[in-house]
Amino acid sequence: MTPILFWALKFALFLLAVAMLCAVSRLLVGPSAQDRVMALDCLYVNGMLMMLVLGINYASNVYFEAALLVAIFGFVGSTAMAKFLLRGEVIE
Repeated sequence: MTPILFWALKFALFLLAVAMLCAVSRLLVGPSAQDRVMALDCLYVNGMLMMLVLGINYASNVYFEAALLVAIFGFVGSTAMAKFLLRGEVIE
C-alpha cells in the first residue's frame, strides 16, 4: 500500500467518524421524528462507507459483504420508519 493511500484511508475514516458523531447528535437532539429518521439514515450510510474503507484498508472481502448487509437492512428500516411516520402503521 502506498503512503498516499494509507493516509487517505486514515483521513477518510476520521471524517466518517466525525460525520457519525454529528448524526448521533442530531439523532439525540432532533426536534422532530423526521429529523431523527434522517439522522438514522445518515448514520447507517456513514457506517456502511466506513466498512467499505476498512475493507480497502485491510484487503478483506468480509467488510464488503457486511457493508452490503448494512445497506440492505438500513434501506428496509428507513422505509418502514417512513411508512410508520406517514400512516401510523407498518403492516396493513
